[in-house]
Amino acid sequence: MIYQGNAVSVQLLDDGIAELKFDLQGESVNKFDRATLEDLSKATEALKGNDQVKGIVVTSAKNVFIVGADITEFTEMFAQDEAEIAKWSRQANDIFNAFEDLDVPKVAAINGFALGGGLEMCLACEFRVMSEQAQVGFPEVKLGIYPGFGGTVRAPRLMGVDNAIEWISAGGQHKPEKAFKDGMVDAVVKHDDVRDAAIDLVKQCLAGKIDFRAKRQEKLDPLPMPPMEQMMAFQTGSAMVQQQAGKNYPAPMEAVKSMQKAAGMKRDEALDVESKGFAKVAKTPQATALVGLFLADQQVKKVNGKTAKASREVKNAAVLGAGIMGGGIAFQSALKGTPIVMKDIKADALDLGMNEASKLLAKRVSKGKMDAAKMGKTLSMIRPTLSYGDFTNIDVVVEAVVENPKIKQSVLAETEEVLGDDAVLASNTSTISITRLAEALKKPENFGGMHFFNPVHMMPLVEVIRGEKTSDETVATLVKYAQKMGKNPVVVNDCPGFLVNRVLFPYFAGFGMLVRDGADFQQVDKVMQKFGWPMGPAYLLDVVGIDTGVHAAEVMAEGFPDRMKHDFKDPSEIMFENERYGQKNGIGFYKYEEDKKGKPKKVVDEKTYELIKPVVTGEPKDFDADDIIARMMIPMCTETIRCLEDNIVGSAAEADMAMIYGIGFPPFRGGPLRYIDSIGTKAFAELCDKYAHLGKLYEAPQLLKDKAAKGEAFFA
Repeated sequence: MIYQGNAVSVQLLDDGIAELKFDLQGESVNKFDRATLEDLSKATEALKGNDQVKGIVVTSAKNVFIVGADITEFTEMFAQDEAEIAKWSRQANDIFNAFEDLDVPKVAAINGFALGGGLEMCLACEFRVMSEQAQVGFPEVKLGIYPGFGGTVRAPRLMGVDNAIEWISAGGQHKPEKAFKDGMVDAVVKHDDVRDAAIDLVKQCLAGKIDFRAKRQEKLDPLPMPPMEQMMAFQTGSAMVQQQAGKNYPAPMEAVKSMQKAAGMKRDEALDVESKGFAKVAKTPQATALVGLFLADQQVKKVNGKTAKASREVKNAAVLGAGIMGGGIAFQSALKGTPIVMKDIKADALDLGMNEASKLLAKRVSKGKMDAAKMGKTLSMIRPTLSYGDFTNIDVVVEAVVENPKIKQSVLAETEEVLGDDAVLASNTSTISITRLAEALKKPENFGGMHFFNPVHMMPLVEVIRGEKTSDETVATLVKYAQKMGKNPVVVNDCPGFLVNRVLFPYFAGFGMLVRDGADFQQVDKVMQKFGWPMGPAYLLDVVGIDTGVHAAEVMAEGFPDRMKHDFKDPSEIMFENERYGQKNGIGFYKYEEDKKGKPKKVVDEKTYELIKPVVTGEPKDFDADDIIARMMIPMCTETIRCLEDNIVGSAAEADMAMIYGIGFPPFRGGPLRYIDSIGTKAFAELCDKYAHLGKLYEAPQLLKDKAAKGEAFFA
């Protein structure tokens, strides 16, 4: 053994070839934390001083190669100033450089995921051999940063400017075919052969068949491109990245700038550029939010993993109702491998449900995500029926009938009679109390909520709702089923609107008050879209459905009259009274016409202004963008805090992730609570005081006041 550390070992094989193996003890994956970097440095020193070593193969003892840097260390590190962050990046690069400079051929055997720093480790080798089952990529921009272990320097020199810009700025994970085609790897082999193939490539270098020094020199020299060609490549790439990333995500553009600035430099000078640029983006609010988002996502998955351990097995499922939601649930269940019975009382409804599933599957086939055989197999896992005869072996039933408590209670009670003693029953209601629905059941402990979001196949969130009598085992089973469907469940306690709608409708109330006070609904939409929302509130109400929105607002007003019952007519009520339901019937706040692809395109309808004129107090006026943002965001954020106070949601991380998953809260802002942290709890409490005259929706909750007084944040 040449070297043995906690994360890295080196041993000499035959023919003078050393195997440098990553195997981080106590962890399921390899990652570059500080200790692993130190281990790599010591291993490199040991290799440098050993005359017997003629070549090196880099391997992993785990099912993945290296998943990247240890993100949990980022929050502490990013709290330092730019100079310290740049110094850390440069020190890490010195370790990679020392390994790269070993004057022997080095080949990485990529057996699984090699992401971020893991792929940068591979780039420090002269060659890369990839398993047919592996994936590689630079996901750093999804954390608001870009590669800081030499990726922006080595990638363009090895695979060309165009490919490097695409790989680094998009942050994707790539399969072997693309990695080989784009020049990221030198060979793709069968999974079981990857280590032997890497060793064989080292032997070919030692035999003089391949000039490994020339390959290394490419990474040490400036980019071999004429100045004009180089300028055109970066200009084209910059335009593409700017269009795709937009102003709210600076890291992709900064990565391109770094690559361009360093293009004419040798390696060490170029790495200085990378480290300084890395430090610059690490200090942006976007990086803080996106790293926090990643950690919150991991926390939610950890919580769900613990919860799901107590679940019953889910082998067969059923859905009641073959409408938009029921059909979507059936499709998603079958797609992810759980057979499902789809029951309705009308044969034509079942036909519509099956046709919708067929369309969604056909689209996957047309995009190359599925073949025809898999489509047929998936469709066969959805069993349409008009009777309960197929319910004897069902483990979980999701009710998705009309949003009417009496009808739901009747259907649920009827279904309970035909289920086995251990079967779990759930309602997909978006507003009706789970505790109330459970009153019709003999075994309320086996009943909970499972609120999917529309469209089911696209929206990642499922709210799992615990009623007053819902058992832990039932909650665990619903969480497990949601996970099997490829969804991200968040467990919440029962209350009007649960979590997401309870928080969303104060946002809509803020919109209604703005319009009442003379704001132009189009201006509000534009400001909030610029803030980062996928669409503004008027457009969102049209997409959700004005009728659905009005009904939900009534539920919220009944549940929280002190805050959500208003003494004026909301503009959405005007739309509803005039049968303007939004996209579903082609007219709401906007009119909808089909574009060239057959999708609804919104156009301005001047009649909207005439209709809402009676609810506007005073003359229409322009509002400052900051004023609009404050009046829209304070109600949403304060209601999120109240959900924490009321124990509706278990943690700040779960609250924020639900809003990211469920309604598209701007990811670069991290969620409502992290958004408050970005402003500061004290400053946000003062903002609440400034707008408190608008009503209780704008008053600072006690939890916010307490944190403001102590100088605390919602996230450490």
